Amino acid sequence: MGDLVIVNCTVTDGRAADGVEPLADAAVLVRGERVALVGPREKVLPQAEGARTIDLDGAHLTPGLVNMHTHFSLSLPGSAGEGVKGLNPHELALHMADGARRTLRCGVTTVRCVAEKDHADFALRRAIEAGTATGPRVFTAGQALVCTGGHGHEGSDTLECDGADGFRRGVRTQLRAGADLIKVMISGGIAGEHERIETPQLFSDEMAAVLATAHAWGRKVTAHAGPAPVIAEAVELGLDCVEHGYQLTPEVAAAMAARGTALVPTLIVTRCKEFFDELGVPEWMQCRSLGAGPRHLESYAMALAAGVEVLLGSDMPPFWEFEGTNATVRELEHMAEGGLGPVRALYAGTLGPARWLGADQDIGTVEAGRYADLVAMDADPLESASAFRAVRWVMKGGRVVRDDRAGEVSHV
Repeated sequence: MGDLVIVNCTVTDGRAADGVEPLADAAVLVRGERVALVGPREKVLPQAEGARTIDLDGAHLTPGLVNMHTHFSLSLPGSAGEGVKGLNPHELALHMADGARRTLRCGVTTVRCVAEKDHADFALRRAIEAGTATGPRVFTAGQALVCTGGHGHEGSDTLECDGADGFRRGVRTQLRAGADLIKVMISGGIAGEHERIETPQLFSDEMAAVLATAHAWGRKVTAHAGPAPVIAEAVELGLDCVEHGYQLTPEVAAAMAARGTALVPTLIVTRCKEFFDELGVPEWMQCRSLGAGPRHLESYAMALAAGVEVLLGSDMPPFWEFEGTNATVRELEHMAEGGLGPVRALYAGTLGPARWLGADQDIGTVEAGRYADLVAMDADPLESASAFRAVRWVMKGGRVVRDDRAGEVSHV
């Protein structure tokens, strides 16, 4: 793969949250999979002799988005979910590969999977890395750990465990498969018919066993969690990240900020009736989810006020067409509109997740040495998160996978 030089663009990334200014009339030299040089056009072009030129026609160029709450094998209660559960292993692999391809086209170049069926996520990751499937970079937890009968126990994307020894074994089972992190369900949620959001589902020794085992192996732990008391206990024990956080209090949010526990709020899941209707989600779940919306937004505001690190994650499939865009961008809009603002939203969708994943030397910014995982749009993302609605060009690892001007997609 020969050198490429990207010109006629303004380079912007999450470092804007720390005061780094966008670079207008920039050029980006790409050598192989990675960025070799970024700077003013007149300084980069002399170093790009013989490189093929890509002119972005004045677009804003940012890193690809990172979606930190992804399920390629999602099967919610309802008719569509039953269809996914009924897929045989070959059909499931194709279903997930199609979702990965569509996700990348949206401009999401990295995902964190937080519960996938039958460890098919590891096969998908290997196929993407080998180039036999097209999709984003995949960091995955494998199956989520859950107590017997706990949240999500009905599917093969979870592993039922009980007692401290059982949960230690569950962690090691995911690590043996190749998990980059561990996901654990510590409370009820919106998709369990015989539970409530505030239902605690792990005892202290079970939570402590998950955290100690994962941390001993150098892996972080994220937890599906809704109620403040459950979250408070987990944070005290060393939890690295909270998913949803439907019912935070100012005190618990302050503890999260002090301990460095991140929040992936998934605001979209409590304001998505159209999505639920499309999937045939039953009335009981719709009522619970949509009814939790106002408190969910208050909880998010508490996290922002306390200084909690918030990160982009949709829970809904990243590529899903929803309210005029895709689920990832709609979630980013909710985060920005809920008090984060567009500059911090850009950070929450790129550099923040990269840092949590320990991958910020590879992804998350447009800098020399990072993967050339880039997206282009005509609107300014520092003015509005909605700029990502108009992504028209996507590159992953130095290969253009979407170019709306050319009317074609490469390597897809």
